[in-house]
Amino acid sequence: MNRRVVISGCSGGGKSTLLSELKRRGFSVVEEPGRRVVQLELNSNGKALPWIALHAFLQKVIAVALDDISSVGDPGEWVFFDRGLIDAAIGLRHLTCEPIPDELELIQHYHQRVFLAPPWPEIYVQDAERRHELDTATAEYWRLLEAYPSLGYDVSVLPKTAVGQRADFVLKTLMA
Repeated sequence: MNRRVVISGCSGGGKSTLLSELKRRGFSVVEEPGRRVVQLELNSNGKALPWIALHAFLQKVIAVALDDISSVGDPGEWVFFDRGLIDAAIGLRHLTCEPIPDELELIQHYHQRVFLAPPWPEIYVQDAERRHELDTATAEYWRLLEAYPSLGYDVSVLPKTAVGQRADFVLKTLMA
């Protein structure tokens, strides 16, 4: 059974906080590749940033996400991914209007159950790496909510509850 689980959804919807809670509970967590690419580009004065060169940024995120999947291999225990390959591929498809390349084989990389954080205006904040407005993040959420099932994934929308309850929801859903 594939135990690589994607936690995705709206930027600023509490994904990172949930993943921190899952890590605190002893689970392996893979940090968001997009944030890592942004940090690398900012530190090196690079231009592959979503607000400068979105296509180049998404290509780099895809490469990082593929490396993440390879480094985890076939885990015996649950591993939780903060976004990943599919989010980047969906973003690239939205940007270019071209189909997702077959060689990415998106359905094989992750557990069939995906968790999406819905827009949550009360906790949304911008920062140096998240410069877009809530309406942009919300539009992305709706694209993800439509795209994941079309790629063969089952989506569970995370409840807007305390982080401990969210983590319990994820774990109970996976164990069902």
